[in-house]
Amino acid sequence: MPGRKGGETAHRRRLPLSPLILRATAAYYLATGLWPLIDMRSFELVTGPKTDKWLVKMVGALAATNGLALAVGARTMPSRETRTLAVASALSFTAIDVIYVLRRRIRPIYLGDAALEIALAAALLSGDR
Repeated sequence: MPGRKGGETAHRRRLPLSPLILRATAAYYLATGLWPLIDMRSFELVTGPKTDKWLVKMVGALAATNGLALAVGARTMPSRETRTLAVASALSFTAIDVIYVLRRRIRPIYLGDAALEIALAAALLSGDR
């Protein structure tokens, strides 16, 4: 029959939404986490000067570590633990972004990160619906 291969329809062969969203989240955390480790100068041009560069690098390393763990978890239908890590990370980054922008300790550019984090968390929480 047209549109069938090995008894599966094209619809069933598509990757479910959750692994796709998880892969996007993983890529974002890897990229943003590695950025200050690779080029602190350009990172500071966008996000503002940093006093404790070691702390920025530590947060970057942890974000990249989360990204790696999420990438591994996205290889199959994500487990509850993998989704929890993704959603909790997104909400943690959002909280820090919003609180410290409101306190005027970090630049408003971080609100863009917060908006993306909320969108990722919402997509992950919605599952495959």
